[in-house]
Amino acid sequence: MIPLPLRRPVVAALIAAAGSFFVPGLGQLLQGRLLMAITHFVLAAVLWFVLMGWAIHLWSVLDAAMWKPKT
Repeated sequence: MIPLPLRRPVVAALIAAAGSFFVPGLGQLLQGRLLMAITHFVLAAVLWFVLMGWAIHLWSVLDAAMWKPKT
């Protein structure tokens, strides 16, 4: 997957956060972080069975919004 353009980091962060809001890990996937995307998705799926998935879901949104690529 092609990472989001870095010309407008604020817009890219908002798009990634919105993606993770709907599907945990989608924002990380849009940023090109496959391993972190899989981690967020699997943890959220597993923890929703014990009603703690909301915590991972929130972490996923915050992580996608606040992540800064290394330059």
